[in-house]
Amino acid sequence: MTRDELLDLYRRSGALLEGHFRLTSGLHSTGYLQCALVLQYPPHAEALGRAIADRTRELRPTVVLSPALGGVVIGHEVGRALGVRAVFCERQDGALMLRRGFVISENDRVLVVEDVLTTGGSTRETMQVAKAAGGQVVGAASIVDRSSGSAQFDVPFAALLEVVLPTYEPAACPLCAQGLPVVKPGSRPVAV
Repeated sequence: MTRDELLDLYRRSGALLEGHFRLTSGLHSTGYLQCALVLQYPPHAEALGRAIADRTRELRPTVVLSPALGGVVIGHEVGRALGVRAVFCERQDGALMLRRGFVISENDRVLVVEDVLTTGGSTRETMQVAKAAGGQVVGAASIVDRSSGSAQFDVPFAALLEVVLPTYEPAACPLCAQGLPVVKPGSRPVAV
């Protein structure tokens, strides 16, 4: 899938939003990619999962681990395409952790999969969950990388689409200065 095909898919799905957004990272932006609007269509989710699997297969993961909520669907599809388990971690008392009986063992080669990467914070936190459970993190991947290359990991990272959308600290946000209302479209609340 090419960059133009991916962007077209996001546009057709209504998932490429423009406005004034508060991201999960707390940063503000003029653009937002709502992956759930693309992933709600099983053929799109399957195709994106297969594309990520094709870029990460050589890492030989034995399990895909994703953060809830945004990474669950794409993580499942990557796991299916790779023929491995797909599990997720979720927040309890503010911290990501394995729940629901999910287990990662010391023999597991873990691929961390997300929908959108902005600062890399959720990916790093998910990697820590895998390591704390005894797994070996062999790589990370996302559908979209909007970090402009600033998110760095100590394992290989693959993204299907790199998008540069401006981000601002809230105190320096020109949209806030204009008095434009801010919207929080993601899955995790952010303290104001």
